[in-house]
Amino acid sequence: MPTRLRLVLPLIGLAATTLAGAQTPPQALRMHAAGSLRAALTDSARVFEATQPGVRLVLTFGASGLLKDRLAAGEASDVFASANLDHPQALASAGRAAPVQRFTRNAMCALLRPGLDLAPDALAAAMLDPALTLGVSTPRADPAGDYAVQVFDRIESAGRPGAAATLKAKALQLTGGPNSPPPPPDRNVYGVLVAQGAADLFVTYCTNTLLASREQPGQRSVPLPEAINVSASYGVTVLNGAPPQARQFVDFLLSPDGQAVLARHGFAPR
Repeated sequence: MPTRLRLVLPLIGLAATTLAGAQTPPQALRMHAAGSLRAALTDSARVFEATQPGVRLVLTFGASGLLKDRLAAGEASDVFASANLDHPQALASAGRAAPVQRFTRNAMCALLRPGLDLAPDALAAAMLDPALTLGVSTPRADPAGDYAVQVFDRIESAGRPGAAATLKAKALQLTGGPNSPPPPPDRNVYGVLVAQGAADLFVTYCTNTLLASREQPGQRSVPLPEAINVSASYGVTVLNGAPPQARQFVDFLLSPDGQAVLARHGFAPR
């Protein structure tokens, strides 16, 4: 082989190696998360990616119970963030994930249609009013529905005999179930349902109602009184086989910087 060719070939190989390195796609970090976390975790992902060159979070949102079932059935993911502790704990107990950590909290509010002007202490009576339509998420599939049921139990305990059974029978399960219509990709589903007339008031997370009230003119977010409210604990876990960056992202969520992002979206400290 001529001397000139022997010198050129290594340079060609070095250039090809450099070009291949420059074109290496970012590592995809897969995360399944509760729909109520969409805005907060989208922001969290962008902040985290800025500190981790070469890492890109791929986010899948939905009702936590339905996501848990999909992960249990073998759908691939690296991190699971749920609107309760039970769903990620089910994966951990089955040996599919690491121990669960609470990373934030939420509370319950009522989203009111335009023209329905209620103070917090009037919400229980309004829920029981036969003339008003009450909406909730689907219990067991969506933790927001489970928390709404707990609210109904607390209304009865607060001095309204029979209220829990009445409200559980009355409440329309409008979203978050296996057969529910898919939520709109670019709008808050609760605000859309109330705007469509599906419910006069909708009991869900305060973060949801605040976002809906910003999107839908005339809708109002009203906090439930403390005596009947429920604190929603959100849990996160790392799935087996996840890359080290998955643990790093969870650590970010637990850090002061991560908690600040969640707080900007209305979530409470863990």
